[in-house]
Amino acid sequence: MTPFSRRAVVAVAVAFLVAGCGGGGSGGGGSVGDGPAATGAPGTGASAAAGSSVSGPRPLARSVPVGLEIPALGVDTPVVRLGLAPDRTVEVPPITADDPAGWYRYSPTPGRPGPSVILGHVTVGAYGDGVFRQLARLRRDDGITVRLENGTAAEFAVTSVRTVAKADFPTEDVYGDTARPELRLITCGGPLEDGEYRDNVIVFAALRATTP
Repeated sequence: MTPFSRRAVVAVAVAFLVAGCGGGGSGGGGSVGDGPAATGAPGTGASAAAGSSVSGPRPLARSVPVGLEIPALGVDTPVVRLGLAPDRTVEVPPITADDPAGWYRYSPTPGRPGPSVILGHVTVGAYGDGVFRQLARLRRDDGITVRLENGTAAEFAVTSVRTVAKADFPTEDVYGDTARPELRLITCGGPLEDGEYRDNVIVFAALRATTP
């Protein structure tokens, strides 16, 4: 079994608790709600439909992501690696002024078959807006480019954007296996309730081009 097999990723995913997602305050107020709830039922929507075809660019060799560009939002950010926190939530990127996005290292690298997962903050405490503050503004066919450590790049096209309650996080749609290379961008969204964002914003995208 490879480290990024469907069984391994989904088994880990359903063990997560939803990480807190604070408002614009200080301290940990910028944490992204990036983990599916343990009680969330697997979905059968966007991911399953998107993975039904294997047409498109040839998958890239495995290489970790180091940068992310979203031209429609003016985003050009470094990407750090994320694992699991001690409480079994997905780690979140550090709350810093430069506010990098973070790739969940138990998902495929971008450009490999399956869903690669990248997380970003919506707010970063005293530093203000997070790198994914405007993520919900993305529309179908908007481009997303992920730069890889080996010098190649994977260009994705948005297929859908969903805002979902954290209690209904679509674990299967986000982490379930797909036949072609896909991308998931995740941040917080919706209204603030007791200092926490109620929802997650999830962008689904599919590989449309590669740069050697």
